[in-house]
Amino acid sequence: MDRIVKLGCLVIFLISSIPFAQGQDVVVEGYFLQDSAKLGERVGYVLKSSYPSDVPVIFPDSTYNFGNFEYLNKQVFSSLSEDSLTLDSAVYWISNFSLDSVQAFRMPVFEVLNYDSISHFPQPAMLGLTLTIDEIPEELAFEENNSYLNIPVAFNYPYLIIGISVLVILIVLAFLVFGKGLFKRWKAYRERKKWRTFISNWEGSMNSLVKNPGIQEADELLGLWKNYLENLTGLPYKEWTATEISVHLNKPEIIKDFRKVELIIYANRVDDNIQEACDNLLNISEGLLEEKIDKIYNHD
Repeated sequence: MDRIVKLGCLVIFLISSIPFAQGQDVVVEGYFLQDSAKLGERVGYVLKSSYPSDVPVIFPDSTYNFGNFEYLNKQVFSSLSEDSLTLDSAVYWISNFSLDSVQAFRMPVFEVLNYDSISHFPQPAMLGLTLTIDEIPEELAFEENNSYLNIPVAFNYPYLIIGISVLVILIVLAFLVFGKGLFKRWKAYRERKKWRTFISNWEGSMNSLVKNPGIQEADELLGLWKNYLENLTGLPYKEWTATEISVHLNKPEIIKDFRKVELIIYANRVDDNIQEACDNLLNISEGLLEEKIDKIYNHD
C-alpha cells in the first residue's frame, strides 16, 4: 500500500514540476521509494528527467551496470510535455545483495549527440540495509543442560552390502551343491499335491456314484480318472478307449472295471461290484503316481 501511495505522489509531482524546470537544462532526479530494505528485497528506484522537447534523451535499460543491485524489471510512464519542456520518468525495480549498512546508488539519463552521448547523473540516493538476525553478543551465554540426548545411530550401509553379497554367494553355492536334489524334491512335492487334490475330488464323486448311480455320476467319475492320468503321464487317456488303456498299462483286467462303470452310462444298469471297480481304478492311478515319483528321484 505504501508503494502505491508513493507512486501516486510521484505522478502528481511529475505533473506539478513541469513549469519549474529550467529552460534549456537537462534536470535529473533519482530516489528510492523506501528508506531501507532487507537483503534481496524488491525495491523501487525512481528516475525522472525534465529537458527541452527538442533534446533527445533516453533512459537506461536492463543492460545497464547496476553494481551491487540486481535488475528485476522496469515500469515506464508516459511523457508529459508543456511549454517546450518534456518530463519522463520510470521506476526500476531492483534488489540489493550487498552487506553494507548503507548503499549509495544513482542512475543517469543519456543525452544523445551525433557521435556520442552525455550522461546526466542525479544526486546519489541512499538505501539502508534492514537486518533480520540479531547481532551476536561479544560474550556468549551458555545454558547448562545435562539431560540425555538420544542421537540416532546411522545405518551402516557397507555392512549391509557385504552381508547381502555373502548371502548371495552362499545361495549360489548351496544351489550348485544341493540344487539338483532340491529340484527333484520340489517336483515330487508337486505331484503329491496334485494327488491330494485328485483324491479329494475322487472320493466325493465316487460316493455320489455309489449312493445314487446315474449316467452323470458315472461319466464324471471316468472323466476325473482319465484327466488325472493324462496330467500325470502326459498321454491322451481321455481319447483312448478302455481296450487301448488296458493295452498301454498291460492290465487286461481293467476292462472289466471300465465295463461296470460304462454299463451305467450306456445301459443305465448298476453292477453290484461298482465299489470294487472304483477302488481298482484308484489303485492303478496310485501305482502310476509312485512310478513317476520313483523316476523323478532315480532317473531324471
